[in-house]
Amino acid sequence: MFRIWAKIIKEGKIVRQFVYENTEEKLTYSHFLNYLFDICRELDCPTPVLLKTHIFNFAKFNHVRFLPRDFVESVDFDSLWLENIVV
Repeated sequence: MFRIWAKIIKEGKIVRQFVYENTEEKLTYSHFLNYLFDICRELDCPTPVLLKTHIFNFAKFNHVRFLPRDFVESVDFDSLWLENIVV
């Protein structure tokens, strides 16, 4: 079981947030793109390009930040944060 807190930040404030929870499996980085697809669908935002450095940052620091340059489409926010909620 794991939870990921997703936040869309605009001008230093959280404008949208969502807690992705998966009770069926443990967090696996090979499925991280699928988790990202589900999170972005719930937040109604485009899916960013996922690089190896994003996965490494999430694994090492328990969070990752996607900037507008990480998206193919233009976005109207400053960043998308994903944080691993460790209980």
